[in-house]
Amino acid sequence: MTSESYCPRLALTPGEPAGIGPDIVILAAQQPFNAEIVVVADPGLLIKRSELLRLPLELISFNPSVPAKPHQPGKLHVLPVTHAIKGRPGQPETANAGYVLETLKTACTGCLNKKFDAMVTAPVQKAIINQAGFPFTGHTEYLAEVCAAGYPVMMLANRKLRVALVTTHLPLSRVSQTITQELLDKVINIVWHELKTRFSINDPDMLVCGLNPHAGEDGHLGTEEIDVIIPVLERLRKKGLRLQGPIPADTAYTHERLKDIDVVIAMYHDQGLPVLKAQGFGETVNITLGLPILRTSVDHGTALPLAGTGMANSSSLIAAIECAITLSCANTITSTPATRSTHHTTDAV
Repeated sequence: MTSESYCPRLALTPGEPAGIGPDIVILAAQQPFNAEIVVVADPGLLIKRSELLRLPLELISFNPSVPAKPHQPGKLHVLPVTHAIKGRPGQPETANAGYVLETLKTACTGCLNKKFDAMVTAPVQKAIINQAGFPFTGHTEYLAEVCAAGYPVMMLANRKLRVALVTTHLPLSRVSQTITQELLDKVINIVWHELKTRFSINDPDMLVCGLNPHAGEDGHLGTEEIDVIIPVLERLRKKGLRLQGPIPADTAYTHERLKDIDVVIAMYHDQGLPVLKAQGFGETVNITLGLPILRTSVDHGTALPLAGTGMANSSSLIAAIECAITLSCANTITSTPATRSTHHTTDAV
């Protein structure tokens, strides 16, 4: 079997029912994919939204016993989960928070049980989930709880750059105390391992940002570099990892600095993602590393004002689907590892 003949099966969650998630799922369904797409969602929601968008949509009951076949435009396999309130686009309901989490749990469990090769997620409305009484910081952390194994690392990537995060959805006031030698060591090793195994990069070259301005200025602007980051990097270099840093974040993303770099490891969310999204917003994919499942996602939020208007853009979801297909095939087919691939997402395997 070759990667060209293998057809993966993907679970797709539309996220917040009042957001653009259902819209971009239906938009993406209008084009072919070399994978079976199974939407974990309320069928009535999908049909109603497709009618609102005036786009063709035929729902097919998901049958896991039938071999996966490539997606046909205008059709979607569906694994039904019923949402509580049939609300209107743009108006989230706390009563549907449980539905959103159930779709994620169903898709994740299906991946753990090998029913699906990967899961692809559309955006959720975190505030609504928390207002409903469910502690929720993000997809990454929630999926780690469902998996109960591994450690999640968030990496976003487009055709120009990959950025992995040491901390994810934390208030800035908690970042410094959270970054320990143990955590940084764990994150770097996970990223290194996943680049080798999932992305077939034999000897990853990783750039590690400092935490403080000017990477601490020899301790005059903070000591985290001296106390935490430098000792970890020195220890891992002795084990053969290729690590540059700590590099001041304000110069880490220059063209010359990024030459031949396979990933930038940023210390916190807004140290890396604004640069990445500025270079390719709408074409960037969120990839969760370190878990026993493969999960990709869009790089944007629910865009409530655009829901149901026909103005939503599905490019990031399409990129996330294509990335999941490529990585699924690479993880399933035994082949000779590719040569170094730098700054690409779907071309990285």
